[in-house]
Amino acid sequence: MTTKTAIAAPFRADHVGSLLRPESLLQARKDFKAGAITKEQLKEVETIEIKRIVDKQIEVGLELVTDGEFRRDWWHLDFLEHLNGFEGYVPEKGYQFEGLETDKYEVRNIGKISFNPDHPFIQDFIEFNKIVEGRAVAKQTIPSPNQLFHPGIRDESIYPDVEDFAKDIIKAYQDAIQAFYDAGVRYLQIDDVYIAGLSSPDIPYKVEEREFLIDLALRVMNGALENKPEDLVVTTHLCRGNYQSTWAFGGSYALIAPTFFAKENVDGFFLEYDDDRSGDFKPLEHIPNGGAKVVLGVFTSKNGELEDRENIIARVKEASEYVPLDQLSISPQCGFASTHHGNKLTEEQQWKKLKYIVDISKEIWS
Repeated sequence: MTTKTAIAAPFRADHVGSLLRPESLLQARKDFKAGAITKEQLKEVETIEIKRIVDKQIEVGLELVTDGEFRRDWWHLDFLEHLNGFEGYVPEKGYQFEGLETDKYEVRNIGKISFNPDHPFIQDFIEFNKIVEGRAVAKQTIPSPNQLFHPGIRDESIYPDVEDFAKDIIKAYQDAIQAFYDAGVRYLQIDDVYIAGLSSPDIPYKVEEREFLIDLALRVMNGALENKPEDLVVTTHLCRGNYQSTWAFGGSYALIAPTFFAKENVDGFFLEYDDDRSGDFKPLEHIPNGGAKVVLGVFTSKNGELEDRENIIARVKEASEYVPLDQLSISPQCGFASTHHGNKLTEEQQWKKLKYIVDISKEIWS
């Protein structure tokens, strides 16, 4: 009998996933939406640019590569609207971020929920993995099932009971995870703004409501992961919003740490620690010794300035008072372009920052 061995992800130098879209891709997407080019022509431009950024990620020394989320407009909605039982639509308002409102787009529940076996992300990964050709680990990112618990998404005439809604979402995600595995995914990252929001004092929940929602969110995540293959590495990224270099809310991880850090059945947590809004490292004391790895997002993707090297080393040392150094890694706090708009820095600054992270990781874990 052979034992399946998981890859050693997350890596000492990792990154959350999305990369700045080049002008050629932004223009092709505009042309496609205007009806000036076909879906196939858009896909050709996407593929050319994905090949370029795969090479670039390898060149800066990363052991993992992503497709930069170049085939998506949004980090989450493109995936969610292709699940059975949901559709994308234009609401009256966008999401509220610090100082601005996002473009208007959202998903809503329109029927019974299940995984769509023809979900376009599956074929996209197969094609992406062929581009990578085993030169690095091809990482796939998807939004958390908990994103579907944002107010206003569930149709209560279809799902009067939130537990039935949760049950079907869990099954859809179990099937999605298996489909990605069958397509060759061995490193899957699940992005979650909803859970980070449950730990934010900026979002006014009553105490008992917050406790119920935290418990439900943990059950949904662990339910989705219940049958995951043993050699599939699954991490989660707990994000406080990332749109054109702005953010949605603040607050430490303290309110969710005793539940999620202690009990979520993932192999790693990508955590935002790039500014004062993030709080301190104390919630990390809830991470089991020898349990999930912690990827410290101590670099910012919101601007191109390189962080002070000594400060980064000192912060990793401080975090190691709560989690053993061997269980830690470093990365930017979020992607560089959670939506097609991208953050306010140049591609050159993006690549310099990623190489800088690789170089510092070698110094810390030499």
